[in-house]
Amino acid sequence: MYLIAAKDAPRFELPGVEFTGLASPSRGSDEVCTWRITVSAGLRSPQSHTLDRDEIFMVLSGAIQLAPEAPVLRAGDAAVVPAGEAIQLINPQAEPAEAYVVVRAGFAAAMEDGTAIDTPPWAR
Repeated sequence: MYLIAAKDAPRFELPGVEFTGLASPSRGSDEVCTWRITVSAGLRSPQSHTLDRDEIFMVLSGAIQLAPEAPVLRAGDAAVVPAGEAIQLINPQAEPAEAYVVVRAGFAAAMEDGTAIDTPPWAR
């Protein structure tokens, strides 16, 4: 068993989103990655991205959208984004939102403009 204590979980920042790394290959899980995101109030990612694997979002608090036309997800809701479907993270509310994210380890991602994204540190 590999324990990731909350106080020891690594944290990473992108504009408007904090990532807390949980399970990943460097933290005991060869096949699955999980992390928690905290999304700033009013955030709208500047462009979408895609993954080559399904990605699951489970909302803990607040509200998020995974694309401009997508339904608003609230605490207790979950969404499965199939591989290749565009994701543009939006928090439509005036309070932060939190969600757990799960994806198979070793995924590849690309930005809307075609820029390849290396495996992010929260998923390594």
